[in-house]
Amino acid sequence: MSTSPPASAPLRSGPAQASGLHRQETRGLALGLLGVAIFALTLPMTRLAVGTPEAPQMSGLFIAMGRAAVAGMLSALLLIAQRAPLPRRADWGPLALTALGVVFGFPLLSSIAMRHVGAVHASVIVGALPLATAAVGALLHRQRPSGAFWACALLGSALVVGFALLRSGQSGLALHPADLLLLGAVLCAAVGYGYGARLSHHMRADAVICWALVLSLPATLPLAWLSWPQAPLPGTAWAAFGYVSVFSMWLGFFAWYKGLALGGTVRVSQVQLIQPFLGMLFAVPLLGERLDAVSLGFGLAVMATVLAGRRMPVRGRG
Repeated sequence: MSTSPPASAPLRSGPAQASGLHRQETRGLALGLLGVAIFALTLPMTRLAVGTPEAPQMSGLFIAMGRAAVAGMLSALLLIAQRAPLPRRADWGPLALTALGVVFGFPLLSSIAMRHVGAVHASVIVGALPLATAAVGALLHRQRPSGAFWACALLGSALVVGFALLRSGQSGLALHPADLLLLGAVLCAAVGYGYGARLSHHMRADAVICWALVLSLPATLPLAWLSWPQAPLPGTAWAAFGYVSVFSMWLGFFAWYKGLALGGTVRVSQVQLIQPFLGMLFAVPLLGERLDAVSLGFGLAVMATVLAGRRMPVRGRG
């Protein structure tokens, strides 16, 4: 008599597996949204800390290296308390690339740019990050997004760029140096997110950013010390620096990398399309900016592309 399982067995396990994957993806999107909400305050807080050309406060170098140094020391304490094992030999290279992207590249370039542009302007430029993250994720994780998915991502990015041009009043696509720095920051963050998410598949999400920060301490600590502000600064600047150090540079990545690992880098990255408008919403009480009907309209349109993209298939390559 045959001992093979009944033909109905795959039919019973298939829906159960699909349901489990759906719950995992939903949890990943929720964690990704939490990370985005934390990151959305980064640019307004950086603006508070760095000041303006007329009233400069902290230097971009100090904000970038200082926040990484603070987060790095907190990471070292957490890893010691957890008795975390050392990363595998093969993980040190991806950890270095993660650090170059999210510990050095994005914080340094964005902090320098934020002295010359407002938080709203910077938020919409950084709105191109989801598409860059999706592209890096597709390459690293051997995923093959459908054409409809890319159409949603491109539409959302086009809305972000259109909003940036509308708010800036430009008739062309000319970008000033601060915009180029912000675009460079976007590329750095996309690479750091992609490699960090890849590591999060077999490492704890908090361990990924912690090891990246600890690996960077030999550079971030001395650079932070050398660029320490010499003049007295208001408490608001130090409070903003504290936020980008503890939340933007540390705790936010716990949720973000876990979300990317659970829900997939390509799909969860599209939640970042909401980040520019969350940043503008936070900038209203922090920086005194006004949120008008045009901003709300673009925000709703971008969120619609996120919801549509979530329903589009993302397949793995054979």
